[in-house]
Amino acid sequence: MPAHFQHPWRSDFPILNIEREGAPLIYLDNAATTQKPQVVIDAISHHYATNNANVHRGVYSLSQLSTEAFEQTREKVRCFINARSITEIVFTKGATESINLVASSFGEYMFHQGDEIILTIMEHHANIIPWQQIAEKKGCIIKVVPISENGTLDLDTYKSYFNSKTKFVSMVWVSNAIGVENPIKECIEIAHNNNVPILIDASQSIQHLHINVQDLDCDFLVFSGHKIYGPSGTGVLYGKERLLEVMPPYQTGGDMIKKVTFEKTTFADLPSKFEAGTPNIEGCIGLGASIDYINGIGIKDIVLHEQGLMKTAIEAIQSYDFLQILGYNGSNVSALSFTMKGVHPHDIASILDKKGICIRAGHHCAHPLMQFYKVSSTSRISFALYTTHDEIIQCIDELASIYALFS
Repeated sequence: MPAHFQHPWRSDFPILNIEREGAPLIYLDNAATTQKPQVVIDAISHHYATNNANVHRGVYSLSQLSTEAFEQTREKVRCFINARSITEIVFTKGATESINLVASSFGEYMFHQGDEIILTIMEHHANIIPWQQIAEKKGCIIKVVPISENGTLDLDTYKSYFNSKTKFVSMVWVSNAIGVENPIKECIEIAHNNNVPILIDASQSIQHLHINVQDLDCDFLVFSGHKIYGPSGTGVLYGKERLLEVMPPYQTGGDMIKKVTFEKTTFADLPSKFEAGTPNIEGCIGLGASIDYINGIGIKDIVLHEQGLMKTAIEAIQSYDFLQILGYNGSNVSALSFTMKGVHPHDIASILDKKGICIRAGHHCAHPLMQFYKVSSTSRISFALYTTHDEIIQCIDELASIYALFS
């Protein structure tokens, strides 16, 4: 490995040892998904090789071992985000399903004709469409909080949206498209001052920031396992127990019942009520391993490293007048979106790929935000704990070469 790519944590990730197009892999699409450390890969392989059995059902020892490993992850998640109880930790297949669960279940229970739901213009489609669906079904109105040109949320408009018909807020903590961090604790306090529950999409903050749900006092929080160096197909819904208790099941089937007759079904206690069917057992065990890995490094050290990466990226991009950053206000967390004068983002990404550099080009599942900035797509670079300063500099140097080629 070239010396300028060496990093104390890089060797933990086997995929970073490969070459692309004859060059060391430079992976800068971490907002889409993160790479997996060997300990996560090993945890999944170990489960399949030694403990594979269904959970919560068998009385034989193999099933008990599998169940124990699966439920250990629930406790690890509880500690990681400082939830009050494991009954508040629901496993899903990702943040998307977690949001759909709340929109469908809480919405079915709580929303009525004319009620209002508050979102922001910077939401991922996964935090727009589920609310549109339940709003259409229940006859609700969606209000969208705007932002300024630099990506700052319009708090005055946000405050003005609350009234007696406001029933819910769902808001991203860190934008996946532009990396801006919302003042989430203040937003939660404003919602609660109006007696309105709030869901926080932490998909882009769970791996970059310290999260304490009791301190935040959010009502719901969601994230995906693959964003925190864990397996795809895993996710978490945190919800306050008093709210989860009154919500009807999102899906029904095995493992979420106490008793079934053809006349009546009694549902299981939390969190099983929301976990129908055989779960992604090996995935959840892998998620537990990824949390152990993060804890072993320390989120504080990760934050410091990634703040340094952001400084390097900002200074490098701003040194070129043909690059324009979209939505930078100084709060950005490990992701930047930009455009290049006269060059399409897809061309940029394709040319960089020939150099072994992976970045994202597109609308980033954020059409409304792209419409606000009057662009169809952007280029995005996003960082992780294994990203190096030299990788960022090399990527941005290549951007200068691409501009020279097209101009």
